Amino acid sequence: MARYIARRLLLAIPVLLGATFLIFAMVFALPGDPIRALGGDRPLAPAVQEQLREEYNLNDPLPVQYIKYVGGLVQGDFGRDFSGRPVSEIIQQRLPVTIKLALVALAFEAIFGLIAGILAGIRNKSFFDSLVLVSTTLIVSIPSFVLGFIAQYTFGLRLGLFPIAGLNDGLQSYLLPGFVLGALSLAYIARLTRTSLVENLRNDYVRTAKAKGLTPASVVGKHTLRNSLIPVVTYLGVDLGTLMSGAIITEGIFNLPGLGRAVFDAIASQEGAVVVGIVTLFVLVYILFNLLVDVLYAALDPRIRYE
Repeated sequence: MARYIARRLLLAIPVLLGATFLIFAMVFALPGDPIRALGGDRPLAPAVQEQLREEYNLNDPLPVQYIKYVGGLVQGDFGRDFSGRPVSEIIQQRLPVTIKLALVALAFEAIFGLIAGILAGIRNKSFFDSLVLVSTTLIVSIPSFVLGFIAQYTFGLRLGLFPIAGLNDGLQSYLLPGFVLGALSLAYIARLTRTSLVENLRNDYVRTAKAKGLTPASVVGKHTLRNSLIPVVTYLGVDLGTLMSGAIITEGIFNLPGLGRAVFDAIASQEGAVVVGIVTLFVLVYILFNLLVDVLYAALDPRIRYE
């Protein structure tokens, strides 16, 4: 297992370099001059512009800029915005909000998605199964920004059950945006769990377990469910990174000061270093949780071994 983890960590290095280079190239190769944009309607003096370009390595070719960025990244330096503030400081301030929102969404989708998928799989072709399929299809077909405004208007303004913006109500402020952020994944988890469970219930080992006189709860809980959860755990592990990076729209709708909102503001103000630094963090989260999911395979299915 230790050799497998070490090998995966080594393989993560070219993945990280490739992903960060693509991000860096897409951000800094875009047309436009962020230094000129700093001055707005009153352009900065040419000497000041030249000094800023030199300070932020904007005069260097793109590959040289990237090499300098990676050199700083190895030392824990994610760069600085044009006001001189370290990007790591922005991440440290905004990260707790995004993590709380992502965890609330993950808990919501894991609990309700698994319950709906398991019940639909056990009661295959029943009314409840059809209800799950129809409702999940409806959720998938609604864009997240539309679902966010509907939830905000219905549960916040009309019913007054949840706060609609900001963090003034503590943990309760994360419930409604967490529901919106995790709704799409909940639908996928419910359908994935149902499909996997229905498929595994048809296997020979399930018939053998039933022939031995095991109760239906024992057959599903001890035998079928563990195998059925392998693709679900894979999805959940990868989805945490998706939730963190996909919170840009949700944080904007509910006015949450997280990393997603920071990326949106940085794009609007052409703060390329902030965008690259935060997205690099998202890439690291993806790599870490992919590794964690692979390790959990062995716990869910003893037949899986890593040499």
